[in-house]
Amino acid sequence: MGIAETQQTLMLNNLRHKVRIQTDGGLKTGLDVIKAAIFGAESYGFGTSVMVALGCKYLRICHLNNCATGVATQNKILRMKHFSGSPERVVNYFKFIAQEVREIMASLGIKTIDELTGQTHLLSISKGITEKHKALSLKKMLTIANKKSDKYCTTKSNKPYDKGVLARKILKDSKNAIMNRKSITLEYDIKNLDRSIGASLSGEIAKRYGNHGFSSTPIRLNLNGTAGQSLGVWNAGGVEIHLTGDANDYVGKGMSGGKIIINASSPFKNIADKNSIIGNTCLYGATGGILYAEGKAGERFAVRNSGAIATIEGAGDHCCEYMTGGSVTVLGEVGNNFGAGMTGGVAFVYDKSHRLDKNLNKSSVELVELSRADKTTISLL
Repeated sequence: MGIAETQQTLMLNNLRHKVRIQTDGGLKTGLDVIKAAIFGAESYGFGTSVMVALGCKYLRICHLNNCATGVATQNKILRMKHFSGSPERVVNYFKFIAQEVREIMASLGIKTIDELTGQTHLLSISKGITEKHKALSLKKMLTIANKKSDKYCTTKSNKPYDKGVLARKILKDSKNAIMNRKSITLEYDIKNLDRSIGASLSGEIAKRYGNHGFSSTPIRLNLNGTAGQSLGVWNAGGVEIHLTGDANDYVGKGMSGGKIIINASSPFKNIADKNSIIGNTCLYGATGGILYAEGKAGERFAVRNSGAIATIEGAGDHCCEYMTGGSVTVLGEVGNNFGAGMTGGVAFVYDKSHRLDKNLNKSSVELVELSRADKTTISLL
């Protein structure tokens, strides 16, 4: 249904020729690929079936590092004694997928995937088995939304809106400070077209001094406005970003040091704790550094954090999931699945409405035991 709706929406807006649709989720056979292509997909993601080909037994304990088949673990004993997979298994699996796709296409008289994409007339709707099935209408999934539109992507690439102008200017303005190991403060206005700000600066510093070798002589960036995706991504020690405004997804992703401080702009100061100031998947996989945000974060905050320290005023679902180190303080409510698979670090939550207790159905004592690791603490403030 998702592919069909995406295909139809792009065709209705005459954008189909500019977008490549990729789908995944439960694809296992060549027939699955054929059906996905007919609905409009051009790329196909395989996950679980490939893991099974390598020996996965679907035990759902990947995050505990004790995979019985040695597939999803860093434990050398489990990997050497139990893992029996090989690249050849995966290659063989995909050869059979491709062979089945070719056979089905040949039976339909179609030579290429492009010819197959979006050809919903090749599908028919089966009669329902149960009364509920029979009452379900799927006709709209087979609708050709715009007969004049392309059915698949014909544009090799789109010209990016992000020209990297601000990132290059920051690197140029800070070049002498980096070379001479001096601390400076720079100020800029920022827009949501400016993405990955701080990445090239951190890369230059890390190349010369390592992730933490520049920490004692920081370069401070004072930004005003709305930052695009990945503000402070891979942030190195010695890069301090102070943003007045708000930021999109992936703030501080993979950061190893430095600081990222985000304050609400003047009109929102009095209600900062009620509004989101940063987007989803912020601090993902961070190994160090500090993040302070005057407002709420979106979903998946600090997932796989292993060393960063953060304070925010609320978060969506999956906060601190798979966290292994560092410290996260949430001065507000959090969504569902808080701390799932967390095996290290410390998390503090100001849970005034007892929402966290309700979501996990655990007492604060039991919360500490959720991760099954002595080093992990989840406390209700």
